[in-house]
Amino acid sequence: MRTVRVLVIDDSAYSRRTIIKLLEELAGVEVVGYAVNGEEGLRKVIDLRPDLVTLDLEMPGMDGFTLLRIIMNACPTPVIVVSAQNEDERVFKAMELGAVDFVAKPGKVVSEQLLEIREELQQKVSNVFNLNLQGVKVRTKMVVQEENLPVRRPARLPKGGKQRFEVVSIGSSTGGPPALQKILSQLPGTLPFAVLISQHMPSGFTRAFAERLNRMFPFDVREAIDGEVIRPNAVLIAPGGMNMVAARHDDQVIVRLKVPTKEDKYVPSVDVMLSSVASVYGTMALAVVLTGMGNDGSKGVLRIKECGGSVLAEAEDSAVVFGMPREAIATGAVDRVVSLGKMAGAIMESCGFLTATA
Repeated sequence: MRTVRVLVIDDSAYSRRTIIKLLEELAGVEVVGYAVNGEEGLRKVIDLRPDLVTLDLEMPGMDGFTLLRIIMNACPTPVIVVSAQNEDERVFKAMELGAVDFVAKPGKVVSEQLLEIREELQQKVSNVFNLNLQGVKVRTKMVVQEENLPVRRPARLPKGGKQRFEVVSIGSSTGGPPALQKILSQLPGTLPFAVLISQHMPSGFTRAFAERLNRMFPFDVREAIDGEVIRPNAVLIAPGGMNMVAARHDDQVIVRLKVPTKEDKYVPSVDVMLSSVASVYGTMALAVVLTGMGNDGSKGVLRIKECGGSVLAEAEDSAVVFGMPREAIATGAVDRVVSLGKMAGAIMESCGFLTATA
């Protein structure tokens, strides 16, 4: 196994020491340096050429956003944001600019509290072994900013055609938030189907993520609420730390939020969501598996296929981490493998429509 060389950039001496300590516990990880501000961080990125940068967003002088823009343009390097911006949508802005993932510091980074991020930080740094830097570059170029959204056309059925799917269920993990933003930016202004999303994300972040997307797009995007009806033209995102399932209630389909079990390695669970959607919607369900580490979704796509639905998976060339799509494809249940830039069009075509955007 190759060694991952990491540069830590943080203006807090305590945070730097703790992050370095946690990283040095990992086999195959070498901390090659640290920086206390953006200017020093930029010099060390250029001089040391690390495999990975951990980056605080709030720093004096050149902040993390400015540094991130420069890094991704001048010498593209995987960046994990380690910042106290929890419950704040600014972390999603950083991911639009090229950060591959984030870890939230505790509200007060004092005493032993910062050690609480040990497992999450170490797991996400370990993902770098499987990271596709080309996919990071492709995704960053593709992401549509809030001020530059494309013109949309209505969804159009071909003459004599009919809509095939009532629900599109999407699962994603590492690299998922910008990928989801790209797909939603290319869908029509009024969605003829419901969209359910399970993105691996801790509690406290999914609401900010949903609110950000809701401001960007003409359809309704929100964090799912237990008991609400699943309707066309709405995008429901599973709350961090909970599993989202579809359930029949009288003549409607509603959302149920479930506390994860010990068997749920990934949360919100894509497998749990897809399995419930398959049971409720049967032949009227389309599943989409995007970038992410691990095999979450592989059981769910089998269930979708068994019940007569269809499955799309993201192609390796655009996936930040190809683990989840690869495992889904290996099941034999995937109907099409599609690059991120063409995924919205593939969704619309699978649902029976002619076009997604102008």
